[in-house]
Amino acid sequence: MAIIKFNPVTPTLRFAELQKREITQKRPEKNLTTSYSKSAGRNCYGRVTSRRRGGGHKRLLRIVDFKRNKFDIPAKVQAIEYDPGRTAFIALLAYADGEKRYIIAPEGLKVGDKVSSSKKAIDFNIGNAMPLAVIPPATKIHAVELLPGKGAQLARSAGNSIELVNIEGNHAQLKMPSGELRLVSKNCMATIGVVGNAEHSKVVIGKAGRNRWKGKRPRVRGVVMNPVDHPNGGGEAKSKGGGGRQMLVSPWGQLAKGFPTRRKSKESNSLILVRRNGRKFKR
Repeated sequence: MAIIKFNPVTPTLRFAELQKREITQKRPEKNLTTSYSKSAGRNCYGRVTSRRRGGGHKRLLRIVDFKRNKFDIPAKVQAIEYDPGRTAFIALLAYADGEKRYIIAPEGLKVGDKVSSSKKAIDFNIGNAMPLAVIPPATKIHAVELLPGKGAQLARSAGNSIELVNIEGNHAQLKMPSGELRLVSKNCMATIGVVGNAEHSKVVIGKAGRNRWKGKRPRVRGVVMNPVDHPNGGGEAKSKGGGGRQMLVSPWGQLAKGFPTRRKSKESNSLILVRRNGRKFKR
């Protein structure tokens, strides 16, 4: 994957650094796509519950197989495609029985490769899916389930991976991309390899309009607002009493830095051994 820099012939291209996408098929599989309506950050009552969303280019939703529950049937990689709904690329699999499915494309997976999923130990090739219990420790994995049969929820974005540390009893010990150490049932499915398209983080969009295509609206800092609009607003220039010299908070007064937002009563707290800041989780 290559990052392309442009000659500054326009104000946009002066700073833009974009990807040269190595995809083999531009049009998605029709049977594996569906249309959907955008909410623009509004709930069922029309009130904004997620700010700075709206507009954007029309998209088709790709139906990705996160469960990998088509066991012991070999599949061949037919194409590597772009998915507008995620940072990673997706791979189109053609199974031996004629069915086609999309999966997250791991790094190194090419057209013509064969992958499969199974409940028992098989070849530890890139793209193969199997339970954590049969994967050897220190293996890089992605698309990991939190609950058996629910579908992959962990390590699905570009360049991410999880390290399988150990199997203890009925649980597998995982080291997350954030550094967090946690336990997951050893019966959860996982896919071998690292998610591809790791250079996605190096892209420089070059202009605000490219964010509007993604459905992202402009963001205004709280410190430049008036006191009536934001707790950090007000003050003449950068004053000590206001304008952000106090603790930074959300528009509703919740601390924005250093304040733990995870509930202490959450059931899954018992499965977290070490938090991403390196401290043991206090129960």
